[in-house]
Amino acid sequence: MLVFRAFSALLSYPSAEMREALPEIADVIKQAPLVSPRELQDLLKLITELGNGELLAAEERYVDLFDRGRSLSLHLFEHLHGESRDRGEAMVELKQLYERGGFELSSRELPDYLPVVLEYLSCRDIAEARAMLSDCAHILTTIARSLIARRSRYAAVLQALLVIAGESPIDAAKVPSIKERAEALDREWAEEPAFAGAPLSAGSSRGMPTV
Repeated sequence: MLVFRAFSALLSYPSAEMREALPEIADVIKQAPLVSPRELQDLLKLITELGNGELLAAEERYVDLFDRGRSLSLHLFEHLHGESRDRGEAMVELKQLYERGGFELSSRELPDYLPVVLEYLSCRDIAEARAMLSDCAHILTTIARSLIARRSRYAAVLQALLVIAGESPIDAAKVPSIKERAEALDREWAEEPAFAGAPLSAGSSRGMPTV
């Protein structure tokens, strides 16, 4: 199923080669019966964004999104296990699954990296692909929500994967943006100062020693 390979390319670090392949990637996605019209339009907007402007700008957007924290990490087991020993054991099992399926893993990437998972699924049948995506749907949802909150077009890929997994797409209108959340926190702080009513005279603060 070439559509999973197309999704893998879209979620990978931008490169000149990937940008050159964007028209072909768009054709694959347009012809994929697994992609609904709603998701198709958002995917094409992402492809347009990736192809516009300087490559350096696309690279910076990617790093700012996916390499700055756990909520947007594309390493799936990081959301489940962090850096614990359980993550290592889960990766060994996933690598063994790949080997049984005849999928050769590049030494450069970890097996739980979502673009690698999608490359593997491109070699499997739709039943196995849906089952695997369903198993990790809660992680895909977490990443999708974080992308939507940042108003990133990359969310289109996660939304499409959720639909293929048999899940409902996230209603983006109900996900507040990062800016909206910050403004809400600012309002709460202004409405109820943390030290409202506390005496300000020297030595009167609770828990603070008198100098």
